[in-house]
Amino acid sequence: DAVADLKDFLSENGIQVNETSVEGDTTFVLGESDDEIAALDSAKEALGMSGADSLGEEGYVLKVDAASDTVVIEGKDGDGTFYGVQTLRQLDTAEDGMQLAEAEVSDEPTMATRGTIEGFYGNPWTHEDRLSQIEFYGDYKMNTYIYAPKDDPYHREQWREPYPQSEMDRMQELIDTANENKVDFVFALSPGIDIQFGGEAGEADYQALVNKCQSLYDMGVRSFAIFFDDISGDGTDPERQTELLNRLDADFVRAKGDVAPLVVCPTDYSRLWANPTPQGSLAIYGRTLDPSVRVFWTGDVVCSDLTPETLAWVDSRIGRPAFYWWNYPVTDYARHILMQGPVYGLDTTLTTDDLCGFVSNPMEHGEASKLALYGVADYTWNTAAYNPIDNWERGLAELVPEAREAYRTFAIHSCDTETGYRRDESWETETFRIADYTPGQAAALREEFGRVVAAPGVLEERCANRELLAELRPWLAEFRKLGERGLRTLDLIACYETGDDAAFWSGYVRNRMS
Repeated sequence: DAVADLKDFLSENGIQVNETSVEGDTTFVLGESDDEIAALDSAKEALGMSGADSLGEEGYVLKVDAASDTVVIEGKDGDGTFYGVQTLRQLDTAEDGMQLAEAEVSDEPTMATRGTIEGFYGNPWTHEDRLSQIEFYGDYKMNTYIYAPKDDPYHREQWREPYPQSEMDRMQELIDTANENKVDFVFALSPGIDIQFGGEAGEADYQALVNKCQSLYDMGVRSFAIFFDDISGDGTDPERQTELLNRLDADFVRAKGDVAPLVVCPTDYSRLWANPTPQGSLAIYGRTLDPSVRVFWTGDVVCSDLTPETLAWVDSRIGRPAFYWWNYPVTDYARHILMQGPVYGLDTTLTTDDLCGFVSNPMEHGEASKLALYGVADYTWNTAAYNPIDNWERGLAELVPEAREAYRTFAIHSCDTETGYRRDESWETETFRIADYTPGQAAALREEFGRVVAAPGVLEERCANRELLAELRPWLAEFRKLGERGLRTLDLIACYETGDDAAFWSGYVRNRMS
């Protein structure tokens, strides 16, 4: 996969790929640290490189050496080599053709599990959305996609029923694309809504659960999750939950021998309503659930910052590092909002001793979620060095390079949820009261409103990602109206100061929001 992606990268830039060395060529040498490749060993020795042996899983070393016209990538494993190629892509400094910056890199991820969960209410992503998402994860070194759309009937309400063949065909394409991009496709089911735990009905439900997982296993899935979130009734019993999970872990996960540790979302997934006592469900998980099973946690409230304190609280009860489910940039509770702001509120001192993985729950707008996911990829790969504003500025340029400033103008004013998990917005814009302002302040605000008015047209004309533009378009239409209304408001201030009350009030009424 790494070699195929490298060839695609070179071909995209009009570069001829030769399988054997030709005088004058740039030589690319790729492999894994446990391979016996003479050319790789000699290239590392010639360039004075240390290998990837000392790195963790998914790590890699890379060197671009202009003097010898050689590029070397050695991964700790196949995933590491693939990620080395993704970094090589980022070293291309030319707008046309290719010019690789000289570099020497030794790199490995902070978090072993990094990615997203399609776990929102509302319109599930389309098949094309999911394919685009998975390819994006591969580009930016995220390795996990959890399939759990709340409004997919076969995930939740009709969880016992097999997927129709047409859906299975699409699922197969997702699984294959995930494998090509080093993304772990995690299949999740939410049986808690009406599952039976005991008697013949309980046994039938357990077999339905196994059969559903087996159908995905047969298609190549090797990671599974069971959710007991957002339910009531008998399904919330933590002791019956752990009994079921332990049985599935023994009969299915361990019996297969090649399945990743099981993941569960408990009913008490937030401190907001979790029972903190030894009789609480989280403590029951800690005492009775097999230690290999990974447990989701959303923080002190459903949408909240990731802090050492919230992890210490839950980890001490579940007896293992939690798996953090971050409800950002999800907007299923505020669907009139499009979240385009920086990714912040994530502690940079955390390690794998505190949490076993991190996934973001995005918006139903897949392309518009990528700006936030660019931040999630950065944070989870190199947690200690993460800088939210620096990442946001780079993300804008990475995702819409042909219209970065217009996209930035829209994004900086489209950050806040207006409810619940509040976010900073419009932080560069200075507003004022009409009784106390300077001409400079008024001129600066007029310039900003002018940029707001212009941004939608620039994006419409230049944005190469037409799928992103289609998602943004309704908000861009309102954004232009906001800018026009702002300019008229500044005109009204000048009118007010003339003392012409009739003209002022007439203009005020015309400028009100409909």
